[in-house]
Amino acid sequence: MSVKISPSILSSDFLNLIPDIKRLEDAGIDMLHLDVMDGIFVPNISFGVPVIDSIKKHTSLPLDIHLMIDRPHRYIEAFAKYADYLGIHFEAGSDVAETLKKIRECGPKACLTIKPCTKPQEIFPLLPLCDMVLVMSVEPGFGGQSFMPSALDKLTALKNEIERQGLNILLEVDGGINKETAADAVNAGADVLVAGSFLFSDKMNENIAFLKSL
Repeated sequence: MSVKISPSILSSDFLNLIPDIKRLEDAGIDMLHLDVMDGIFVPNISFGVPVIDSIKKHTSLPLDIHLMIDRPHRYIEAFAKYADYLGIHFEAGSDVAETLKKIRECGPKACLTIKPCTKPQEIFPLLPLCDMVLVMSVEPGFGGQSFMPSALDKLTALKNEIERQGLNILLEVDGGINKETAADAVNAGADVLVAGSFLFSDKMNENIAFLKSL
């Protein structure tokens, strides 16, 4: 299976968002990564349902919605109508198992995300409730951070456990992905690469082609 690319629109020019999305579509990306931040769970505020509703009207790409919000169980139904993958954080203060079940009941595939401080073994019992697991290779909340090498061991541990349990789960990584780190992440087990500033540049097509070649 070739690696999938999920560009983070947090790095786009929001006044040129639709043209940027069309450029991504033409370059052959697989899905769009939408970071929803509430200023509580992470120290930043991004966007919510109105922006996602507008994006949904202008693209047929799958939407990979990453909820970086406090107690996300309160908002599953609001975001589920737009999401193909809907992700919550293990650390965000909800009953994780019940929230993952609710995501699936509402239609999207369920994604569970872990911060750099969380050991992958903590989520092993929850893997059967997941369709994708996202390993953060930076502290969530801001773009442009450097890749944390500790994420590589987490990816490998999760890949091995997913295979041990006989599950069909995508393994996603987000943070500091570029030419130097992408190959390491894929070799460690990543199936989906989230990239922001690396892609939203004058070398968008070239950099997407590089990632898809891994």
